[in-house]
Amino acid sequence: MIAAMRIYLAGPDVFYPDAPHRATRFRAACAAAGHHGVFPLDPSPREPPPDAPEWLRIHLANEAHIRGCDAMIANITPFRGVSVDPGTAWEMGFMRALGRPVCAWTEELRDLDARVVPDGLLVEAYGLADNLMLEGGVALSGGMVFRGPGAFARCIAQLGVAAQLSSRSSA
Repeated sequence: MIAAMRIYLAGPDVFYPDAPHRATRFRAACAAAGHHGVFPLDPSPREPPPDAPEWLRIHLANEAHIRGCDAMIANITPFRGVSVDPGTAWEMGFMRALGRPVCAWTEELRDLDARVVPDGLLVEAYGLADNLMLEGGVALSGGMVFRGPGAFARCIAQLGVAAQLSSRSSA
């Protein structure tokens, strides 16, 4: 049996008007698999200094959430452009640097190179959903990138597989 994981739910979902509904839906999917979903807008496990500017308080709260989680599921659906939200990209790298698994999902079915408007610069044409550094970090952490309907649920299942493999290799 897989131990319950605390899963940080990264992505631009916090910016949408229905953010609370999205958080509830993601948390419920995690709970159905026996895990605890942690949304960026949840109360911080460590309160940032009250005299810090708001932007830094948000950063510190999210960093504390990430440090307190066992894994991450990142929404890399293009946001305000052709690629992932930059804050989400940073969070993915931070979780990877902590040595914890990251899975990613996107509603976008097209590869990154199909979304980029030609401008004379090199485009990564590797059949990936987004930048190769993001996908490489996900793959090397034991996660996968999933696309389309059901992608979030497939991330939850993949994190369970990654946790099983990790526990076997450390036993």
